[in-house]
Amino acid sequence: MRSLSLPNDFSRRQFLRGAGLGLGGLMLGDLLRLRAEDKAPRAKAVIMVLLIGGPSHIDMYDMKPDAPLEIRGDFKPIATNVPGIEICEHMPRQAAIADKLTIVRNMKFTGDNHSGEQLTTGLRSANNTLLQRPAQGAIVSYLREKQAGGPSQVPAFVTLSPPMRDGPVFRDEFGPLYLGGGHRAFNPTGPALDDMGLSAGMTHERLGVRQELLHSFDTLRRDLDHRRELAAMDRFNAQAFELLASSKTRTALDISQEPESVRERYGIRGPHSERAARWLQARRLVEAGVPVVNFRAAGQEDWDTHTGNFSGLRQSLLPTLDQGLSALVTDLHERGLDKDVAVVVWGEMGRTPKVSKDRSGGGRDHWHDSSFAVLAGGGWPMGQVIGKTDAWASAAIDTPYTPPNVLATLYRHLGIDATTTLIDFAGRPLPLLDDCTPIKELL
Repeated sequence: MRSLSLPNDFSRRQFLRGAGLGLGGLMLGDLLRLRAEDKAPRAKAVIMVLLIGGPSHIDMYDMKPDAPLEIRGDFKPIATNVPGIEICEHMPRQAAIADKLTIVRNMKFTGDNHSGEQLTTGLRSANNTLLQRPAQGAIVSYLREKQAGGPSQVPAFVTLSPPMRDGPVFRDEFGPLYLGGGHRAFNPTGPALDDMGLSAGMTHERLGVRQELLHSFDTLRRDLDHRRELAAMDRFNAQAFELLASSKTRTALDISQEPESVRERYGIRGPHSERAARWLQARRLVEAGVPVVNFRAAGQEDWDTHTGNFSGLRQSLLPTLDQGLSALVTDLHERGLDKDVAVVVWGEMGRTPKVSKDRSGGGRDHWHDSSFAVLAGGGWPMGQVIGKTDAWASAAIDTPYTPPNVLATLYRHLGIDATTTLIDFAGRPLPLLDDCTPIKELL
């Protein structure tokens, strides 16, 4: 094909829009990030549910009914189907399936502000806008693609929540950092899902011609690609053509294909059930071969209950979490996926043991010395509580577990050695985690 020269005002983006590849105002090639290894019929996968804001551990999974009122708060514990394990009265569905859950009560985090990147990287950054390590999903994407010798037809890392915003700045808690932009989380929220298909009149044959034409326009200088972003652009465009010709990812995201009884189990009852739908979409994505799916169980920092702690938990946060998690875990067991899919539910800190009387509606403030993680599936032993805290749930009385320990456990489930090193921007080999020790009770 003869090389073509383009007018100065004709960009790659305009060309691809004309080719029918535009996606919600952005290029489909710009939005596609990650690919999954598409080999084994039962690939290992992780679903990470983020309770960003800092969930109140003492009002949920580590209740202290014998503590003074200003410590124990308004809620009462209830028995679960595992003798000796109690959780909050506003989570009865989880109480009924506690034999399929493991509660880690001795989690410890760092810093006194919101640092959701601890959950995805194992390391708290110096501030909320700068990551020091790639997110776990980006690492899985990179290693899976390297092992397979190339990408496949579904993303390797999907996040079902819009990006976090800290004032005017988006916080990239799912960032690929030195792995390159090609391993950023694919986020199909908004109009992106509706546009994941061929435009009207665009046949597979015409799509192939457009792809050849695109290559003739691509004259960007790769030797200037110091941050591996230009190479990622080519990968995104290549993936865009493949995904447009494949319906696998779109089908996985389309929960309308599920029976009404299943959607009802997840609490999906109408057009305003986006957050409930994330739980079911996550299950469908891992079934389709996506190894890492992340999403927030509520809004940006809804679990940051400085005010109205008890009313907020009672009215919406706990019932929504209770239904979503119990439906997902039950679904995974019924579909025989409980050994292949690991689920973790956690936030970036806990809340103060003492209820603040100065806060409207009774609030609890930030508390990083104590929190929880709830795990399910993974082929792990369930129906147990790991670790314990003091009488006020203020600190672990044994050696605490930290985010790297949880992430090391998830890497192990995925068949990845957490001591693996990757090369950062400065050319230094860095391990995936600073502490590669998994949770011993789950081995």
